[in-house]
Amino acid sequence: QVQLVESGGGLVQAGGSLRLSCAASGRTFNNYVMGWFRQAPGKEREFVGSIRWSSGYTYYADSVKGRFTISRDNAKSTVYLQMNSLKPEDTAVYYCAADIGWGTVLGGTANYWGQGTQVTVSS
Repeated sequence: QVQLVESGGGLVQAGGSLRLSCAASGRTFNNYVMGWFRQAPGKEREFVGSIRWSSGYTYYADSVKGRFTISRDNAKSTVYLQMNSLKPEDTAVYYCAADIGWGTVLGGTANYWGQGTQVTVSS
């Protein structure tokens, strides 16, 4: 079955950088859309960005545009979230998600989700 495993979270000071990874397995993901989401304590899950695996086309939430970059490594079946200029408000558990449909991923109703990785940004 499909498995998504996030890694790379941790504690970083404001202004710093982290790179999250999402290793995907269980099928070929060429036709899939991969998304990154985050959920801070007491808040709803929030869309961060997405990438269409086949073309590499990316789309970002306004809150992270210009600071976060999503990329993928086909050989490793891994999607990355490079986070720069981190702010305390970026503190959250970050999840990756996968589905065939672009709208499904953006809407937060993807079929497949990882377990999440904690990112904490100190001020």
